[in-house]
Amino acid sequence: MITLYHHPFSRAAGVVWALEEIGQPYELKFVDLMKGAHKAPEFLKLNPMGKLPTLTDGDAVITESAAIDLYLADRYALGKLAPAVDDPRRGTYLRWSFYAPSVIEPGSMARAQNWEFNPGQAGWGGYDAMIGAISGAVAKGPFLLGEMFSMADVIFGGTLRFMTMSGTIKPTPEIAAYLAQISARPALKRADEKNQAIMKERGLKMPGQ
Repeated sequence: MITLYHHPFSRAAGVVWALEEIGQPYELKFVDLMKGAHKAPEFLKLNPMGKLPTLTDGDAVITESAAIDLYLADRYALGKLAPAVDDPRRGTYLRWSFYAPSVIEPGSMARAQNWEFNPGQAGWGGYDAMIGAISGAVAKGPFLLGEMFSMADVIFGGTLRFMTMSGTIKPTPEIAAYLAQISARPALKRADEKNQAIMKERGLKMPGQ
């Protein structure tokens, strides 16, 4: 059984979408972040960083949301949600999958927090260049690999969706059109419903609500 250690206020919420896309049975194991359960000794044995998401699949332990999603696609949906290793699209797939945590997340945070840095020395570069690259990646659509929806859209699109919903990124017309495409995914809607159900069950409210 696949087990996702989960809290709806963490990046684990996005991994639920990946799990819904692959269609395999899985279990959500609630980790009470507010009570510090992610720093408990038994959890640190799985993830020494004491962070979510953390996923187990038999004896395998995977952390980092992008790594988890790529693992799931390769193991359970190779050729469907992940291009085969000899597919020319594999490079583009990996490129934008890693772009999300490596560029979009730090680039957006740098902009929001007014970090002072030299774009030429930072791995994520400048904000305007980032937005231009994102818009170009999704301009042809409907997905990153054209007509093929892939796990890259879950990783890249999920990050982009969160950043626009939080107001950190203002979507260009190309980004808005892309987000409309991924938001129509039935698996994403099921994931949103599961996360919201857990919030309701646990009496959780997003900060500011």
